[in-house]
Amino acid sequence: MAQQRSNISPFLLKPLLRGGIPSRQRRHTLPASEFRNLTPQDAISVFEIEREAFVSVSGLCPLTLDEVLHFLSLCPELSLGWFEEGQLVAFIIGSGWDKERLSQDALTTHVAGTPTVHIHVLSVHRHCRQQGKGSILLWRYLQYLRCLPWLRRALLICEEFLVPFYHKAGFKEKGPSLISVGHLRFTEMEYSLGGRAFERRNSGC
Repeated sequence: MAQQRSNISPFLLKPLLRGGIPSRQRRHTLPASEFRNLTPQDAISVFEIEREAFVSVSGLCPLTLDEVLHFLSLCPELSLGWFEEGQLVAFIIGSGWDKERLSQDALTTHVAGTPTVHIHVLSVHRHCRQQGKGSILLWRYLQYLRCLPWLRRALLICEEFLVPFYHKAGFKEKGPSLISVGHLRFTEMEYSLGGRAFERRNSGC
């Protein structure tokens, strides 16, 4: 969710350096740490991280490879990847939704131009876990969403053991989710992006 950067807010990216840098210093150099929207070209890396993270725990992936490609083609602006030295280490994929609550259809649907983003998955590479990267990426993503003027809230579903993680990030519980996947049951959570004019003005949007 070809290195397209046009949809990401500048406050998340390092400015491009201009002038006075010998070409030999630029050659083969990758930024140490970079946040950007994902593209379909990132789909395989995304799916490999997701599969390792989720299949070992629940036996299921939130998104299949085809669904990853689907969302990164339709709404790359609702994704965010964290790259270190050119390698994907963590990511979030979202899509647009137009109902008050998430339903089973939300798992595979993108509705463009709506005020709600459905966060499908947040995942961190196995070698980068227990370092706070998930919390940092989620904070960056929510700051970025505030810069998209049509958005007012984010919704997600999670298993019970993840509720405290999302509470800490500012999400509130909406109650048991209407969605079930196999034997798994979820809690639906909501984050308000509206009514934050001061934060929008001072976030570099």
